[in-house]
Amino acid sequence: MSMPFDLSDKTAIVTGSTKGIGRAIAVALAEAGANVTVSSRDTERVAETEGALADAGHKVLGIPCNVGRKAELQSLVDGSRAKWGPADILVCNAAINPYYGPSMEIPDNIFAKIMQTNIQSQLWLTQMVVPDMQARKDGAIVLVSSIGGLRGSDVIGAYNISKAADIQLAKNLAVELGPNNIRVNAIAPGLVKTDFARALWENPEFADPRITATPMRRLGDPEDIAGAAVFLASGAASWVTGQTLVIDGGATVPV
Repeated sequence: MSMPFDLSDKTAIVTGSTKGIGRAIAVALAEAGANVTVSSRDTERVAETEGALADAGHKVLGIPCNVGRKAELQSLVDGSRAKWGPADILVCNAAINPYYGPSMEIPDNIFAKIMQTNIQSQLWLTQMVVPDMQARKDGAIVLVSSIGGLRGSDVIGAYNISKAADIQLAKNLAVELGPNNIRVNAIAPGLVKTDFARALWENPEFADPRITATPMRRLGDPEDIAGAAVFLASGAASWVTGQTLVIDGGATVPV
């Protein structure tokens, strides 16, 4: 039998992949055999991540990139292509949430920055990698959303709007790109213990009730999300597109 999760000879680009969920996904893709291009805004973290994966025997390239800047995204795609060839897999994980407070008071420039980084960049990247995928009639794109995109909030409303848009973007792109055998799916993690969400999971007043309300009675770890990305990028998901896989320990299960 073939190995459906084997990604040997595949090339993956993963944004926001020097820590947290993105790094766990990059490691998992590399362990499945892929050539992995890792990236984030932090040049030192990119170099450290590249070195750590290389020391573990993986095929890795690090390219610093701010996903909110289109020219840097193009440099990321071009640099990865020059090293490995066209991308077979794109994982859009990078996101920001610089505002905590009511949507009624969010400054225009902050709202626009969240939308450009969390949504526009994903569309830009897709537009950049898809021509090669169309030429080969094969490709997998994974957008990392959040269960915030399924809920309302009075303090992270703009972030949640962007994550809901990621879910819809996956559906729209799945319809557009499906005839070329390019699959587009989203992952919606619950509360995961990352630096990005540290203010939430380190606050017992927030975390303890969340854990109690979660059927599995724990918060997530980055590695809990990584396997789903490997699945969606692999041949095991060859007929899966336009879907959002919720990974939250059951937190959003209706009771």
